[in-house]
Amino acid sequence: MVYEIKLLAVQESISAYAKTISSIGAQANQLNYIRSDFFQNKLLVIQFIQTGLPFDLFEKIKAITPFSEEDWANYLNLSVKTLQRNKKEVDFLFKPIHSEKIIELAEIACFGHEIFDTKEKFYSWLFSNNYSLGNQLPSSLLQNSYGKEMVMAELNRIDHGIFV
Repeated sequence: MVYEIKLLAVQESISAYAKTISSIGAQANQLNYIRSDFFQNKLLVIQFIQTGLPFDLFEKIKAITPFSEEDWANYLNLSVKTLQRNKKEVDFLFKPIHSEKIIELAEIACFGHEIFDTKEKFYSWLFSNNYSLGNQLPSSLLQNSYGKEMVMAELNRIDHGIFV
């Protein structure tokens, strides 16, 4: 139940932020479900990336993922101190390269929760060796876009009942 509230908070924050970006504001009213609408609307995602994500939205996304602050710093190729400094900065926006990674990890988290139904099952899968991913942890592959695509492909196979 707590996770659903956090997911709703992310959805509401995405909608609110989208309304502040003039070229996509009208599309924001159509966002009903974070996975099915936001991540499927590639133009909206691109606009978010180009504009940069605000730190408060990042904080909400961070709350729906199993990743620690150190993990996030590693994924974003930043130091923990830099993340903490950015948090204190008023109206801070992540650079597009960091915004893209944040959105990619949010997409993985949302899709994983849809497939596994509970965050515990998803987290267990994410941090367990996976034979079809070269016996690696799916979480360890999220450093780059190729690894993210492999993890998404594996989640899609699981969603369709295809197990290796």
